[in-house]
Formats: sequence, C-alpha cells, structure tokens
Amino acid sequence: MISPMYTQSVPVFKQLLTALKTILAQAASHATSQSIDPNAYLQARLYPDMFPLYKQVQIAADFARGIAARLAGTEVPTYEGNETTFADLDGLLTRTLGFLEGLNPSQFDGSEAKDIVLRPGTPKEKKLRGQAYLAHYGLPQFFFHVTTVYALLRHNGLTIGKRDYIGTY
Repeated sequence: MISPMYTQSVPVFKQLLTALKTILAQAASHATSQSIDPNAYLQARLYPDMFPLYKQVQIAADFARGIAARLAGTEVPTYEGNETTFADLDGLLTRTLGFLEGLNPSQFDGSEAKDIVLRPGTPKEKKLRGQAYLAHYGLPQFFFHVTTVYALLRHNGLTIGKRDYIGTY
C-alpha cells in the first residue's frame, strides 16, 4: 500500500505545479501577443508588502521540494532563487517536478510520525510531527503561494479559470 503521506503530498504538488507551468506559459504568450512587458506580470503584487509573482512561484516550488524531501527523509534540494523571467520560472518548475518524480512512495512510509523541525536553532524553532507538518503547515503554505500566482494573473487580465488552477487530475 502506498503511504497516505505520499499520496497527500507529491501527487498534489505535481498536479498544481504542472497547472502552474501551463498558466505561466499562457501569461508569457498573452504578454507577447498583446505587446505587454512581461515584467508587468512578473513584478505584479496583490499589495505592496507582498512578494511579486515571480517570488510567489519560487516559494511554491521551494515548499513542494522542501515538504516532500523532509517527509521522504532526503536532503532538500536548493536552487539559487534567481528566476525572474517566464523561461526561468518554467525551468524551476521543470526541475522541481523532476525532483518530485524521482521520489519513491516507500520513502514516505512512517513519515506521519517523523519529527520535522522548522527553523532549527532559531528563536522561531518549531517541531511538528509529519502529519501535522503536512496538513497544517506545508500544504496551506503551498496552496497560498500557488493561489496568489493564479490571482495575480487573473487580476491582470489573463483569461484563466478554476480548471486552469486545478489542472489535470
């Protein structure tokens, strides 16, 4: 039997990151066809104190890799975080999806009871069991950033809907 921790994480990340790749490609195409500077999308924010779209994509990818790696007991792959174009972001998502694809479901066996330590060695250190980490911290963080990207693109005129957000399942 496949671990529910795997089932509730990796396939969800893959589904939404694949959908994100698709809507980012649509945004790039729309910017080109409408003679819109791509930075109008890439630098868009919902509010001045929020990260711009490109950073929201980076963070969503970081959470997908980090959550999956911690639960699987592997090293969290890190990337430079210097993606600022649609092509860069597509590459980041491709690398992230490749990492997720390389994980074996059996690596997640027993991860619901594994101790996950966030911000170790800092005043904000927090220890959670794997199930709580996934359900109450990891997935909400991931969904927040993916949803923010969707909202930014929709708000800025890209004709996308719920099916685009959800992708293929």
